[in-house]
Amino acid sequence: MSTVIPEVVSIHDASFAAHVQSLLDHKTKPVGSLGMLEQLAHRIACILGSEAPQLQEPQIVVFAADHGLAARGISAYPVDVTWQMVENFMAGGAAVSVLARQHGIALNVVDCGVARDFAVREQDPHDKLPKPGQPRLWRRKVAYGTQDCSQGPAMTEQECALAIRNGVELVKKLPGNALLLGEMGIGNTSTASLLLAKLCGTSVAEVTGMGTGLDADGIQRKVAVLQQVLAFHQDITDPLRILAAMGGLEVATMVGAILQAAVERRVIVVDGFITTAAVLVASRLQPAVLERCVYAHRSGERGHTLMLLELRAQPLLDWHLRLGEGSGAATAWPLLPAACAILREMASFASAGVATKSD
Repeated sequence: MSTVIPEVVSIHDASFAAHVQSLLDHKTKPVGSLGMLEQLAHRIACILGSEAPQLQEPQIVVFAADHGLAARGISAYPVDVTWQMVENFMAGGAAVSVLARQHGIALNVVDCGVARDFAVREQDPHDKLPKPGQPRLWRRKVAYGTQDCSQGPAMTEQECALAIRNGVELVKKLPGNALLLGEMGIGNTSTASLLLAKLCGTSVAEVTGMGTGLDADGIQRKVAVLQQVLAFHQDITDPLRILAAMGGLEVATMVGAILQAAVERRVIVVDGFITTAAVLVASRLQPAVLERCVYAHRSGERGHTLMLLELRAQPLLDWHLRLGEGSGAATAWPLLPAACAILREMASFASAGVATKSD
């Protein structure tokens, strides 16, 4: 199976960007006094191509899969936690479940490659949608987890291509103009570290952290395993082959979703370390995806800061979050409609009859 990568064209429009900036500068406030809220409003307006942006039917999508590398002891938690957390998402008990309900965001959970099958639910048929406020489970399993990438490729190129296509096709089915990224998969901070080290030439020791809670000795073991993986795949340079080799069926599916969301000019709200790794891969395939991204937060995972610097990204929050799930994206979400409302509804000096700054 060949990998079909959607073409993502640049949406940069200097004239429109200047127009939006002028609108913000003439609101009833000192220029720039709303700081990053203004920057956020400007970015969303440029993504949506509207001077009066409105965010409609936001969708959180949590991509879930298992990792063969987890058998090497790279995580503090057993692999069963992946499927157990998927059940927790569906039962409404996870952090992202709570935050999605709090903010009225639709929650989608995608089985990309969990090493377990899930019970059929009422809303599984394509013609039935969950009741308002209930999550939906999308079955897009490519395999029951990846292979151990220290011994060979995590995925075949065919599996990687199918996962990317699944992500593309899933986004086509989702309503709205905002996609909030989340993930679940024991071992996937290792995948993110590997992708960052391989794609950016960074030392894996610099970008590997505690993940789900490893102690110092555990981190040292984790780094040693990841160094073995990089040595095994040292000759691979193509981004798609790197993705297939280093693994993450949830990351590959997310790459497809990011590409399609970018094609559709959705606002892509990036969560933490693993979701940013998917953005990094997507940007190596189609650089213009970065024009559609809003970065929710800087993770407490040590590699995330370096990844954000690589992407020249400015995160909204810096609260030492490192849970994943899309919890950071959901936490930051209220800032986005607030920024839109400022641009859309705040009066200008002229419309309000307020005097401007004295010369």
